[in-house]
Amino acid sequence: MITPAADRPRLLAAYDDQLRTDAETPGATSVVRLGPLRLVTFDGGRGMVTYRDLGGADAATVRGFVAAALAHYREDAHISRVEWKTRGHDAAPGLHDALVDHGFAPDEPESIMIGETQALVADVPLPDGVTLRRITAPDDVRAMSAMADEVFGDDPATSGHAAAILRRQERDPAMELWVAEAAGQVVSAGRLEPVAGSDFAGLWGGSTRPEWRGRGIYRALTSARARSALVLGKHYVHSDSTEFSRPILERSGLVKVSTTTPYLWRR
Repeated sequence: MITPAADRPRLLAAYDDQLRTDAETPGATSVVRLGPLRLVTFDGGRGMVTYRDLGGADAATVRGFVAAALAHYREDAHISRVEWKTRGHDAAPGLHDALVDHGFAPDEPESIMIGETQALVADVPLPDGVTLRRITAPDDVRAMSAMADEVFGDDPATSGHAAAILRRQERDPAMELWVAEAAGQVVSAGRLEPVAGSDFAGLWGGSTRPEWRGRGIYRALTSARARSALVLGKHYVHSDSTEFSRPILERSGLVKVSTTTPYLWRR
C-alpha cells in the first residue's frame, strides 16, 4: 500500500500525539519535567531535550527554557553532550537564536518519514553472498556497532556505542537489531524499535558501508524489519532520515511530514 501525500496531516497528528511522549525515549535512565520540556538522560553521558510542543511560549519564555535546561545538565558532571531535538512544524519563536547563544550548534536537518508498514514489505534481491539476520549476541552487536561507527566517522574504541546498545538491549528486549553480512563482515545494519502503546515502530540506526551502497541491501534490510513490525501489529513506521535514506523510503511509500534538526551542546 502506498501512503498518499494527502495523508500528511493525519500522519503528522499521529506522530505528535503518539510519539512525542515518553515513548520517544525508551532507553532513558531518567526523565525530568521542566514546563513542557522533557529533560532526558541516557547512559554514556548523553542528554536530550524534547517535548510535545512549547505550549505557545513567546521568545522570552523560550529563552528561559533553554537556559534552565542547560543549567540542569551542567549540574550533572557525567553529562558530556546534550541534544535539543527541534521539529520544523513547531511554533518556537526565538528558539534558534536562544540555542546558539547558549552554545548549541545545529546539525544537519533530517526528514521525518512516516507511512504504512506494509508499504515497506517487498521481495528485494540481494547481491550474491549477502545474507540478512537478526542479532542478539554481544559479539555480533559489537561488530554491528563498529561498522556503524566507521561509517559515521567515529572511533569504535572510544565511542561507547556498542556498550550503550548492549545496556539498552537488557532494558528493552523488544528492540530488534538487524544486519546484512558478506563473507563474515557486517556491511549494513539497522534497528527496529516497536513503540509500546502505539501504532508505530521506528526504523533507526541505518548504515551501509560505502562500497556496498546502491545494491539494494539497505532496502532489503528495511523490508525485513517491516515484516517483523507487521507481526508485532505495528501499522505505521517512522524514521528520521538523512538525504541518503529518504529517497529509499519515499520509493517504498513513506511520506515526509516534517523535518527535525538536532542542536548539540558539548561540555
